[in-house]
Amino acid sequence: MKDFFLHLKDRFLKPQEDVDEESGDPSDYLELNSEHGKDEKSRVLVRPFVMEEFEDIKEVLDVLREGSTIALVNIKPLKDKDLVELKRAISKLRKTCEAIDGDIAGFGEDYVVAVPYFARIHRNSVKVPQEE
Repeated sequence: MKDFFLHLKDRFLKPQEDVDEESGDPSDYLELNSEHGKDEKSRVLVRPFVMEEFEDIKEVLDVLREGSTIALVNIKPLKDKDLVELKRAISKLRKTCEAIDGDIAGFGEDYVVAVPYFARIHRNSVKVPQEE
């Protein structure tokens, strides 16, 4: 077994003339292209959005429908501007998340996080004390 590994080591090491003259050590590594084999579609993108008006929801909905983006939406500017439009936008976002089997949740007071079908949002279960 030891001979087998030595044989493999000899095959993959560079020839002796590639030895660095100053240190005397051969290069012990082989650089591989790390991008090879990775599909860009298989990556998940976490993308921030700022909702300043109702029309800004369209871009969020489009990336959620694509299915590879987690949206972090800052709703504070719209909340300060028009609460009715904010409720309309959140309702539209919630319906889209339901349609694509995604999930949506508030994240603090000024953020909403929306995820596609492959992710779920952890929610702390708040226990209500029972009266005796």
